[in-house]
Amino acid sequence: MKFKNLTVVLLSASLLGACAQDGTVNKEGIGTLVGAGLGALVGSRVGGGKGRLAAVALGALGGAYLGSKLGQQLDAADRARAERAQEEAHTTPVGKTIAWNNPDSGNSGTFTPTRDGTDRQTGNYCREYKTTINVGGKYEEAYGTACRQADGTWRIQK
Repeated sequence: MKFKNLTVVLLSASLLGACAQDGTVNKEGIGTLVGAGLGALVGSRVGGGKGRLAAVALGALGGAYLGSKLGQQLDAADRARAERAQEEAHTTPVGKTIAWNNPDSGNSGTFTPTRDGTDRQTGNYCREYKTTINVGGKYEEAYGTACRQADGTWRIQK
């Protein structure tokens, strides 16, 4: 199974639990790190040789900027709702969209499994997703892959 890997937006990475020193969630930091990773991943799909290295660097910078802006606007309730929707999307039929919405913030999003199969290298069951997020009336779309691990947890793949 060939994987497109523009990982499942900022929300999936928030599961890693990035927190500020005072125990509060650092939304901007999460967004910056995830955005940089996603941007670098997109850049790695462009060009070859030295051109690819430049595309990775530019992708990381652009992704970090956009991710920090989105991360500033996601709150804990947004992430909790999105995480529940993402968990449900792990078992829903391919093509069925799972939506989340936070009426308090006005933010919303969807997870749609687009394909599933087995990773040839690990033998793990994997699913590709299309994810959308609406933060402050601005829509973003991303694609990613998650694979079920031997212990039953799901891991975002690179």
